[in-house]
Amino acid sequence: MAMTLRLTDEESDRLAELAAAEGRSKQEIVRSALAERWARQCKDQQLGEVMQRVLPHYRGLLDKLGPA
Repeated sequence: MAMTLRLTDEESDRLAELAAAEGRSKQEIVRSALAERWARQCKDQQLGEVMQRVLPHYRGLLDKLGPA
């Protein structure tokens, strides 16, 4: 699917600098940034789900240890 991305002049300059520095196209830089952000969000979500399962199990111990 095609998409128009509107950037400020400064953002466009930064994108061009990144692309030149990495020897990749601007499109590749943006797609890579999207993939990295998506992976981070998924990882954060998975961590949250694990914490919801694990914390109740250790609640008594954590209360005994007190605040960090």
